[in-house]
Amino acid sequence: MFLFESIPWYSWAMFFVVLGGLIALNEVTRRWKWAGLGFFVALPIFLTLFVWPNTAGEGSSTGTWFHWVKVYSALAGCLGFMLIRYVPRLAKNRWMLMFPAAILAINIAEAVIRDFQVAGLQGMHDGVFMVGGSWNYMNGIAGILNLLTICGWAGIIVSRDRSKDMIWPDMMWFWIIAYDLWNFAYVYNCVGDHAFYAGAALLISCTIPAFFIKKGAWLQHRAHTLALWMMFTMAFPTFVTSSQFAVESSHNPTALFVVSALSLAANVAVAAYQVFVIVTRHRNPLRDELYTELRPYREVRAENLPEESPLGQPGVRETGQALPA
Repeated sequence: MFLFESIPWYSWAMFFVVLGGLIALNEVTRRWKWAGLGFFVALPIFLTLFVWPNTAGEGSSTGTWFHWVKVYSALAGCLGFMLIRYVPRLAKNRWMLMFPAAILAINIAEAVIRDFQVAGLQGMHDGVFMVGGSWNYMNGIAGILNLLTICGWAGIIVSRDRSKDMIWPDMMWFWIIAYDLWNFAYVYNCVGDHAFYAGAALLISCTIPAFFIKKGAWLQHRAHTLALWMMFTMAFPTFVTSSQFAVESSHNPTALFVVSALSLAANVAVAAYQVFVIVTRHRNPLRDELYTELRPYREVRAENLPEESPLGQPGVRETGQALPA
């Protein structure tokens, strides 16, 4: 295949097991607070003390600084989002509402740094086969654009249903798709032999819920599935490298270039559209929500505002106060 070496049927079967497992565990951890605390507090403490020092040490495919930073930053996101979801005064605190954007930006920045670092590497490094090149720089630039186009965090709300999801109405589908393309390219560039699962399955596992199960909660879905996957792969690093289910990247320079080119093109398009919106609608991306005129924004906000709020009116907070125009 163009992207990967041959993919046997049992690897495809495991792909769907991973995908279904992540979606299911995301549903459990978002619907019940006790499950979130168990998976994102108790379990990581146990793994940090008794498992990861042995399985994710130096020389393993998950023993790099990036993997350790990534698992804890993903867990920090899960816990921070739980504070917003379950502590009402924090859900209305404008400084706390900056946290989701900040932790997302940090995670993107970590990957951008790693992409630039890998650009000069060839062969085996830290248990992973690297093929560095211009594609790493292309995708690094795409990641920077993706980071810079994060917007609308002031409009984050908590859903009115029992799951109390963290809803970000201004995080539009086109930004999510651009993120997915960028992140897949990052994984494909930097840990290519993990990309079948850690790239494709992991990204699909948060995109499906965001589009079909609980719209507007993409970042929460992403944090949960990423933390779950990172904990698993650090405990069982051979699953994606040498198990019977492992799928190797083709390490094809043309494939690497095409994947990163698609990522860059998508993020340039999103950035260009965002600039257009900012200029034509006179919006301040550091203060305002940008996409209030779009139907997906209106639908997500109307679906999740408290019953007593004027539903369907963009720019109106739970307090009934208008957001800055």
